[in-house]
Amino acid sequence: MTAKSAAARKDKGKSNPLHRRSVVALHDAGIPFLIGGAYVVEVYAGVSRQTKDFDLYLRPQHVDLALQAFKRAGYKTERTFPHWLAKAERGRDCIDLIFRAGNGLCEVDDSWFERAHNSEFLGMQVKLCAPEEMIWMKAYIMERERFDGADIAHILQSCAKKLDWPHLVRRFGPDWRVLLSHLVLFGYIYPGERDKIPNAIMNDLIARLRSEKGTRETTRICNGTLLSRKQYLLDIQERGFRDARLKGRVHMNAKDIAHWTRAIAKEERAQRRTIL
Repeated sequence: MTAKSAAARKDKGKSNPLHRRSVVALHDAGIPFLIGGAYVVEVYAGVSRQTKDFDLYLRPQHVDLALQAFKRAGYKTERTFPHWLAKAERGRDCIDLIFRAGNGLCEVDDSWFERAHNSEFLGMQVKLCAPEEMIWMKAYIMERERFDGADIAHILQSCAKKLDWPHLVRRFGPDWRVLLSHLVLFGYIYPGERDKIPNAIMNDLIARLRSEKGTRETTRICNGTLLSRKQYLLDIQERGFRDARLKGRVHMNAKDIAHWTRAIAKEERAQRRTIL
């Protein structure tokens, strides 16, 4: 499936006229943004699913301007989680304004826009998040109730031969093990497609793994909180591990973490009500 055909099919979705209004609001305000989330997964990988929210990505310094633009367009707005997410709603039109990942990494910077893909959305020229950036951000989502590894596998299956692999590896930086874990899973999921992952990339990452044999991190730290906000709280709260989210490279502070953690129970109650 080509990106063009997937996008054309997506444009026929019932929710798109609603989302067009949000795109127009940002266009009219002159605020640069990218379309991401489920929309681009369908464009790049041909995987379609119904979602409530429409994901728009923008630089952190443009969030307040975007919220003002949405207010003028009749939306209710909020800074849901100040370290990564704002929301705008008007009736059934629910917009997520994303400027980082929930773990405080993957900040939307100039490179996101420089590498964005041009596309058409309901007659308007827009930019889509590049597949490399989508892989980077989704790679850290490993909650008990949500794991984005399937999205990554599908994007790799469709786009691996066209990816800028050196850029993708640089994006992960010290978290290269997270990327390697998804590449290993890809080879398991699609054993006949393993050659889509460049040998040089696999050899590089595996060499890094081998070079660490016999070494040990002296700091008692848990990186699990960068993958799941709930499942590793036990390690932080009861087992004496330091929270990796408080390291300098992560855009979170203790207040952000507390707010992000308190929301777990609220969201779980909402999910239970939906099921009932």
